[in-house]
Amino acid sequence: MPSQEELFDAVDALLEGEPQLPSPAERARLREAAGVTQARLAAALKSTPQTVKNWENGRSEPRPPRLQAYLRLLDGWAERYPAPAVAPAPAPVPEAFTGPVEQPAEPAPAAIAAAPDPVVKAPVKTAGPPATSRRPVRKAAPQPPVDPRFPHGPLAVLDGDGTAYGVDGIVLDCPATTVAQLVEWTLKESGLGAAQLNRNGKDSDPLVVLTEAAAVKLGLPERLEGPEARRNLRLPDDHPVVKQLAKAKWKLTQRGFGPWPRIYRPAAAGQRQCVQLAVLSWDALDERAWPGVTAMEPADIARVLGAYASRVLTPRGSTAVSGLELMTALRPPTRAVKNESTGQWESGYNPGSLGTEPMDPAPPEAPSEHPVAQGWTGGFLDEEAYQWVREVDLLTDEECLLPYAVGLDINTAFLAAAARLVVGLSGADHFHTPKFNKKIPGSWLVDLSGIELDPRLPSPFTPSGQRPTGPAWYQTHTLAYAQELGHEVRPVEAFLRRETGAYLDPWHDRLKTAYLDTLADLGVTAELDDRQFLTAMEHHRDVDPAMAAVLAAVKATIKGGVGKLRERPQGRHYRDGERWPALERPTWRPDIRAAVISKARVNMHRKMTNVAKATGQYPLGVLSDCVVYASAGPSPLDFLPYTTSGKPLPGSFRLGPTPGAAKVEGVQEMAWAVDLMEKGLNPARHIKGGDAVLDEGE
Repeated sequence: MPSQEELFDAVDALLEGEPQLPSPAERARLREAAGVTQARLAAALKSTPQTVKNWENGRSEPRPPRLQAYLRLLDGWAERYPAPAVAPAPAPVPEAFTGPVEQPAEPAPAAIAAAPDPVVKAPVKTAGPPATSRRPVRKAAPQPPVDPRFPHGPLAVLDGDGTAYGVDGIVLDCPATTVAQLVEWTLKESGLGAAQLNRNGKDSDPLVVLTEAAAVKLGLPERLEGPEARRNLRLPDDHPVVKQLAKAKWKLTQRGFGPWPRIYRPAAAGQRQCVQLAVLSWDALDERAWPGVTAMEPADIARVLGAYASRVLTPRGSTAVSGLELMTALRPPTRAVKNESTGQWESGYNPGSLGTEPMDPAPPEAPSEHPVAQGWTGGFLDEEAYQWVREVDLLTDEECLLPYAVGLDINTAFLAAAARLVVGLSGADHFHTPKFNKKIPGSWLVDLSGIELDPRLPSPFTPSGQRPTGPAWYQTHTLAYAQELGHEVRPVEAFLRRETGAYLDPWHDRLKTAYLDTLADLGVTAELDDRQFLTAMEHHRDVDPAMAAVLAAVKATIKGGVGKLRERPQGRHYRDGERWPALERPTWRPDIRAAVISKARVNMHRKMTNVAKATGQYPLGVLSDCVVYASAGPSPLDFLPYTTSGKPLPGSFRLGPTPGAAKVEGVQEMAWAVDLMEKGLNPARHIKGGDAVLDEGE
């Protein structure tokens, strides 16, 4: 029998009738007033931006359970952002209308919450950002719906006075005075953490970031002193904090107590007991990957890291480490499998993943110091990014007389190459005189030295851009491109993999969305035309320094994650032939790194070839994902090919924010570029200004 309370709830629902949503125009007004993009709202409601757009122009209506959540959100916004009293009643909105209605002066909330208010596990000082925060009004980090297990988000930044700044402006009281107490508080009271990214994966451990003042209060040194500590980036085992943790039966991972210490106890009742710390004054946040973040106020640091956590994952170390961890989080190595004989559930291989066991590469795929490469005399795979400059003798008078050299940079070139990239999942088998098949990932020994190519373009077969001099090892994509150019490919030998899959697809999709959403927060969207895009890119870093730092971190995650697939040994005591720690990871896969770089280099060459065919223009130099052209004007619009309808020529460089599209890397005088080329230097390396190499794709 139903209870009286259940019956009353059912009757009340009938009395209230169906939920009534505001008009489409009012929905759009409220969202714009809150400073929330359609993409961000769609993510919160587990829908798509197009669906939200349809709701706001009247083409469709939300259905349960999104209807109730959407209505709850709109009601909350309506209380915060009532329509101006002087405004007339909204007129019917044309179907095509999608623009903003009016921008109120009130600051926008930092997140959307479609779930009920969570239970507070720790004292909350204030629900809004502190007065010291210098946040722009409309640039709040996007947040997924609140997980009731982690009501205060994935992380917090702890200051010296015991204040822990979380995402969405949450501020908690942390009474801990030792690291052991901090770990206990984090696990039992803070409400910090994040749900797994894949149903077969694990929840993210809570992250507590320590400011310098907090580190000192907890008994840690301001800096890691002494050459030994600096080289190893960890506290000595006899440090009081390390001994204190051991006494409390907490453990440290093999990397010890460094800038990113992970403190844990063995799982109890299937529940992980692990906390990740980050010590800011120990350079946990590299300035190259997180520009300006360490100098920010704690609340702003929490905003930056919170946005990264919601779009990528909770940081677990450097951006390179996080890039690699993201691959595993999205493709967990195991899943629950039912044993048919016993009826019990047990851990089993998760199809499409790299599994749990490390895998040695084929000898030509390994770096020369790897154990399998010792004694190998058959040559090595050399799939690296471009570093090529055209011979100065091949410059024409017409090119030299042009006033400008313009550098184009490919957005996240390695990420674009990872899209739909089929890689090997199993070990390599050795074959002699195999027939080439572009669908099989692996390494092939082929002689491409007889292929004649235009010397004004780099060779697509070598990172130096020079013509091959004899047989060499190539990744599948490089040889597939040779076939595309009309050349016969006859392998002498090959190491191929029978089990294959698009392992990097979820990694690509998540990082692509993170990259585009963050650019959109900085005012750069796909809706801009080419001129508007170039203008927006000139100033996007000034729009919101916090989100500009998130963008830099996303790009560093892509670059570093690919680089970690072939991490080399470190330390002056290493000797060739010895194994090093990275080799024990299933994600140490130099063949996958080679596939990404090979495809990126081929993509670049294809675009340069199509530009040359259409316009007769050839690059001055190429460095990884940056290419420099002589130009009659200071803009790529002055030399890029367009169709008669005004669209970019298919197959050539296309301006825009998406991965694989191009943006301006830098502009210099053509005389400057010629002077560098006469000295044998690459203008693509210096076009941005100064002597620094490019910030991504290297």
